[in-house]
Amino acid sequence: MKITFLGTGSMVPTIERNHSSILFNYNSENILVDCGEGTQKQLRKAKISPAKITRILITHWHGDHVLGIPGLLSTLRWSNYTKTLEIYGPKGTKKYFSNMMNGFDSHILPTLKVKLIEINKKLVFENKDFYVETLPVVHTKNCLAYNFIEKDKRRINLSYLKKFGLKNNPILKSLSQGKDIVYNGKKISAKKATILNKGRKLSIVLDTIFFPGLYKIAKNSDLFVCESTHLSREQKESNDYEHLTSEQAAITAKKAKVKKLILTHFSQRYKDVMPLEKEAKKIFKNTITAKDLMTINV
Repeated sequence: MKITFLGTGSMVPTIERNHSSILFNYNSENILVDCGEGTQKQLRKAKISPAKITRILITHWHGDHVLGIPGLLSTLRWSNYTKTLEIYGPKGTKKYFSNMMNGFDSHILPTLKVKLIEINKKLVFENKDFYVETLPVVHTKNCLAYNFIEKDKRRINLSYLKKFGLKNNPILKSLSQGKDIVYNGKKISAKKATILNKGRKLSIVLDTIFFPGLYKIAKNSDLFVCESTHLSREQKESNDYEHLTSEQAAITAKKAKVKKLILTHFSQRYKDVMPLEKEAKKIFKNTITAKDLMTINV
């Protein structure tokens, strides 16, 4: 599990910080979370081909989170993108997407396969390695947070299997799937013959106010990526615009018992974001601030 921060700014980009976008990578999946203006340029800087993108997840339809979509689709069209690009988002996604694309004299959509999915249940997507779930946050009428959860895996305990004379054998696959087996007339318990590796969890919250449901979203995450638009001294303004302070992000991380917190989505007023990191660290020590093009392995 790897993420690349393509944009860590908020409503107004700066020289150092692009609009919001995060790329999640796991094996052949490359999932873009939001696509702010300039995202495809950030992909180029990161030396990541846009053609590798498999899906786009939209948190909400504010301009600073979605205005990079038309340009990205245009690039995919002229790059002979052959896959079907799945775009997921909250209720209203189909309408907002249609309105956006109708604003251009473009031949993108007739030649590019795009599937729009309006999310109406907790489970968004699943494959053999991981699944994505979503939970609502409080920012606009329809705004979502996303969890990427790796499936638990069982590793064969070869030292335990020696006493059965079992080494390399196709039957080991059943054990790795958590199924008991019978070998030479002896039952072998999957629980004893394997070691369970707990899957990792990544939580991404990009725009929201402070509310108790945040703890549930981030609960026990290995990595919690959370918006931190303001310092606590701007608490009133942060509330008015329905955003979090660095202090609130840290409180959430602590109560949710996450392992690591990364702050992102910073107001343009902060040329230096270290004060936000320091404020958060007073509450939750394992905190860092994101910067554009930073890559993190979960």
